[in-house]
Amino acid sequence: MEASGRADALLAAASGLSRTRVQALIKSGAAKLNGQALLDPSTRLSPDDAVTLVVPPPAPAEPLPEAIPLDVLYEDDAVLVLDKPAGMVVHPAAGHASGTLVNALLAHCAGSLSGIGGVARPGIVHRLDKDTSGVMVVAKSDAAHQSLAAQFADHGRTGPLRRRYRAFAWGTPEPPYGVIDKPLARHPTDRQRFAVRANGKVAITHYRTLRTLGPVSEMELELETGRTHQIRVHMTAIGTPLVGDPVYGAGFATKANRLPPAAKAAAQTLGRQALHAAHLTFAHPLTGEVMSFDSPLPPDLASFADVLAAA
Repeated sequence: MEASGRADALLAAASGLSRTRVQALIKSGAAKLNGQALLDPSTRLSPDDAVTLVVPPPAPAEPLPEAIPLDVLYEDDAVLVLDKPAGMVVHPAAGHASGTLVNALLAHCAGSLSGIGGVARPGIVHRLDKDTSGVMVVAKSDAAHQSLAAQFADHGRTGPLRRRYRAFAWGTPEPPYGVIDKPLARHPTDRQRFAVRANGKVAITHYRTLRTLGPVSEMELELETGRTHQIRVHMTAIGTPLVGDPVYGAGFATKANRLPPAAKAAAQTLGRQALHAAHLTFAHPLTGEVMSFDSPLPPDLASFADVLAAA
């Protein structure tokens, strides 16, 4: 040691862990003082003491199968294609230990899921945000997972992979179609958000305005890269945030006041960003056959569009 003092305080300072976490590790037998077990966090250390602390790697909780209905579009021994509803989290995480797509897949596939994604993410090759609905493909074998992962990493540059989304945004982009090429990285002060940053990763979104519905535009968006929250951040960056986006759509309440009463009510009851994964094309990982799947707008977004069109 280079200083004297309590074991827990010194080890916390040296490791970057919280003092509470260090105390728990010491009590569990993870620390040694001069080659002997150190079990008392309050032990006083001197600069001549040799102390080691072994921090175990995080062990994700193994998700349990849950009989949650899935809207399956296609399934064989290698892949499963489904239409994910809004509100469903893809894999277990803090605050979402159950009720996820992974829980549903474990029950539906009964052990025939790729293990490459780890204990907490079996079969998951790509993901959609909790409140984004639409088409997803899941790997049911390791070979399928490797092939699909390579296709998603390639972003369709050399293969058939295509991902198109439908969305409703405030305002109309100028020009009404084009390419958003803005690098993305974590927000400098809010780790739960992403932002356009010069030192970020390359992020490219192709957009096209399908129709203008008063102060709202119905958009088609195609990903050339697949960064977290990419469409949501990019649309906000060009001044047309997604309707209902609670994170990136600042000023939503004010914008909703510009809508006719029925449309305003529909917008306020969406309860999510108006984003839907409408199309997915990929090469079957075993046969190479090009497969395409489409998902129509779910009832909440279709109803919103109908109310806007009738206003």
